Amino acid sequence: MLEKLKQKELWHSLNDTRVLGLLAFGVIALLVTWSGVKSIQTNYDLQKQISTLAQENSVVKLQNVNSKLRNEYYRTDEFLELAARRQFGKAAPGETLHLVPRKVALAATNTLPNTDDKPKTQTDTRPTYQKNLESWFNFFFHHQ
Repeated sequence: MLEKLKQKELWHSLNDTRVLGLLAFGVIALLVTWSGVKSIQTNYDLQKQISTLAQENSVVKLQNVNSKLRNEYYRTDEFLELAARRQFGKAAPGETLHLVPRKVALAATNTLPNTDDKPKTQTDTRPTYQKNLESWFNFFFHHQ
């Protein structure tokens, strides 16, 4: 009996226009909020794309500037002189060019020790997190 009374009160309160208006307002507010959140997410994604494309654009501009500078260098007399010296064995006026056979030139050089013959240094086998924590500890407390 008490349950039927509670259900009747609930039913009458749902039929009240004020309650229906509040429910409709709540649903509309939720829909507007959801739409706003989706538009903010879309704007964020688009802004990331714009930022990425702007960075790529600046890199390409720098590459273009480097290419222009390289082309200007190729037009200089300095480059032409160096290229002639390297490719054709030419010398500037007043200079004498001595061609030394490769075997003779290498005979006068010192041989460097082979790096493979050196003893292997012990590698640090500690976990990365431990090395990281020790590095931060050394940084904050000025330990070497």
